[in-house]
Amino acid sequence: MSRTFTEAAIAGIGATEFSKESGRSELQLAAECAKSACEDAGIDPRDIDGMITFTIDNSDEIGLARCLGVKDLAYTTRIPGGGAAAAATIAQAMAVVNAGLCKNVLIWRAMNERSQYRFGQNPTNMQGYTGGHGTGSLLWCIPFGAMTPASWGALQAARYMHTYGITNADLAHVSVLERKYAATNPKAWFYGKPITVEDHQNSKWIQEPWLRLLDCCQESDGGVAILVTSLERAKDLKQKPVKITGACQSIPYNVEVISNFYHEDLTVMPEAQGTAKRLWAQTGLGPKDMQAAMLYEAFTPHLLMQLEAFGFCGKGEAAKFVRSGALELDGIIPTNTHGGLLGEAYIHGMNSMAEGVRQVRGTSVNQVTRRKVENVLVSSGMAGAVLSAV
Repeated sequence: MSRTFTEAAIAGIGATEFSKESGRSELQLAAECAKSACEDAGIDPRDIDGMITFTIDNSDEIGLARCLGVKDLAYTTRIPGGGAAAAATIAQAMAVVNAGLCKNVLIWRAMNERSQYRFGQNPTNMQGYTGGHGTGSLLWCIPFGAMTPASWGALQAARYMHTYGITNADLAHVSVLERKYAATNPKAWFYGKPITVEDHQNSKWIQEPWLRLLDCCQESDGGVAILVTSLERAKDLKQKPVKITGACQSIPYNVEVISNFYHEDLTVMPEAQGTAKRLWAQTGLGPKDMQAAMLYEAFTPHLLMQLEAFGFCGKGEAAKFVRSGALELDGIIPTNTHGGLLGEAYIHGMNSMAEGVRQVRGTSVNQVTRRKVENVLVSSGMAGAVLSAV
């Protein structure tokens, strides 16, 4: 018996406020953002039949399903890799909808990463690293004094920066741009608080001579949810549907998520290169077809390396590309228009996925208007997706 291939679409997005002390449990944050995404789509939470989150999300699927009144789950899964999971959840949701396994797939990430535990401090409390992060790559870092994500990110970027003569002053332009976007975003933690290059250069060193405080994402409390269904069904729901034109992952040999010091050429991000190769082949699109990009940037060098991996500029050219204004609203590829993980919040990249949806819908507070938004790239390094207008 033949079956018609289904195309997946994002029908709803939802979020809590982003704060430094939510005052409630991570399960409650998950339920709130999930309910908001369902309301945005016009879907009854009881009709969710698929659920996807990160391995390190502390909220249990059954507990969240009970909170939402879900009648019958057909599929659940969790994605490893910390923030690398953000776009991978979209790839998984696309796959199960396209395969006809589920009708309404809820993606979520909820965390009290400021008030309950701190990723940015020495991980004596490993609560935030459960689900696959207590062993493996961290055992090659922590015993040797590389205790925090900033130290891993700095080591990851060091060879790239040294090879191409990129200094910390070059990284300032990434931070300044994202804080500019955040300053006009009422949902952002740094709403109304732009910075200058001088502010960046006067911020304290976190890992000298690579990363300053203003090169680092925030530790935030909050939750973000996305509701994925079929494109056919999404057309009959409340919001303008956002088609998932393509989505994929790439985890090359000997590549870790952020303690990424083992592969052959440390001047590139091979996981992003692999994702780009797969995604452009899958969709038949390329960097010139994108009107905006939401790129994971726990630390500023990550954005530079992804710009190069996805082909927006040449190898070693990203810092110059940023300084040219290419990432501005009227630039070649407006990027992280919500303020990114540096300026809006750090919900492990899920808030950047939601901003990609808003750009396609035409509802971003920093909406690209110089040209019609047809395609937006969303990337979390080891995974990526193209979100498209219908």
